[in-house]
Amino acid sequence: MSSLTVIVPTTGQSAPPRRLAFATFIGTAIEFYDFYLYGIAAALIFPAVFFTELDPVAGTLAALSTFGAAFVARPAGALIFGARGDRYGRKAALVWTLLLTGLATVAIGLLPGYAAIGVAAPVMLTLLRLAQGVGLGGEWAGAALLAAEHAPPGRRGRFAVGTQLGPAAGFILANGAFLLLDRMLGGDAFESWGWRLPFAASMLLVLLGLWTRLRIADAPIYRTAERSASPLRDLLRHQWRQVLLGAGVMIPGYALFYTTTVYFLAYGTRQLGVPRTTMLLVTLAGVAVMGATTAASAILSDRAGRRRTLLVATGLAAVWSAGMPALVGRGTMWWTAVAVVGALAIMGLMYGPKGALLPELFETRYRYSGAALAYNLGGIVGGAITPVVATLLRPETVGWYLSALALVGLLCLRALPDHTAHSLNRDQGVPQVVRAT
Repeated sequence: MSSLTVIVPTTGQSAPPRRLAFATFIGTAIEFYDFYLYGIAAALIFPAVFFTELDPVAGTLAALSTFGAAFVARPAGALIFGARGDRYGRKAALVWTLLLTGLATVAIGLLPGYAAIGVAAPVMLTLLRLAQGVGLGGEWAGAALLAAEHAPPGRRGRFAVGTQLGPAAGFILANGAFLLLDRMLGGDAFESWGWRLPFAASMLLVLLGLWTRLRIADAPIYRTAERSASPLRDLLRHQWRQVLLGAGVMIPGYALFYTTTVYFLAYGTRQLGVPRTTMLLVTLAGVAVMGATTAASAILSDRAGRRRTLLVATGLAAVWSAGMPALVGRGTMWWTAVAVVGALAIMGLMYGPKGALLPELFETRYRYSGAALAYNLGGIVGGAITPVVATLLRPETVGWYLSALALVGLLCLRALPDHTAHSLNRDQGVPQVVRAT
């Protein structure tokens, strides 16, 4: 292989950067809005609506367990939509992920509670949550690939900013909707029927997302690539190690985010007596800060390197996590705000570079399957299991559990190569790009 610096030529036309950024941002924001609505409702509302036969602690645990069910379904979505996206196009798969997640969200908003239909209510709630998980399992990777495969060499982190800001925007929308309705309607009306409105509103957002996604095309690098007849088989035959290491890199961010936004939301309101509005406002501020650090770290990773940026951010997470329960345990708004905002700021530092990191690990012919599977396998340990484990642990030990998961992420990062300056065409015999121009 030549050691010369080259710029890889491509055929065809790429999507205009602004249109591409908006399409990847808005679609991901909508899907995560749907996903996070459930998390907030599981912490605040669902125990009293769908699990009324259980005591408050058991009801919360049951609601959080259904929240985690989506993470178990997400790898199935990664397999289904990853294979479709590798064989038939990223855009086609993303249309279906948006529809599936959006329709499931609307159905949750219309679902009768336990008092109306008995045990069928939590069963149907779980099935709809699984459908959300399948849809989201194929969403992030497809959006990240659209951005990465359109990006010029050396700018994949910058191009991925839209995709990586989608979760923060989705959470702010979901959190803001709950906060606004809680303040406008009052506690009784909100808990009775007001919580359903943000779920029903998802249909309007889905229509907006479809309009933007239907106006973009797959990148030339994908359109000219060799297609695999069995992307999953080829992925597991040639790059199974990258799948596992990529999943390990994802675990700490998932764990820190969902412990902060789901477990501590429930813990602060139910056990420490912090007002619900206060906890929602604090979390909202933290996610806004997370959006800023996400963008900064994504852009920084183009210069400093993906792996180096993530090693620093994950190390910070290991240290901060250990002390976070003690801060929240003080039971005051200000110490809770410090704990939550600090955790989510560090989460943004970890999350920003991953929109480019995971696509860079895999060959084009099965890149969708690889990135989606790694992203969502990490979610099972970090997102599904962690809030439940945290509920079972003593509050003061939760931080050490998060720190241990951060150490797992650090070990996986150390085992991965850094492809920041490499061409995504390397699997097609194209020379390496070692420096952006």
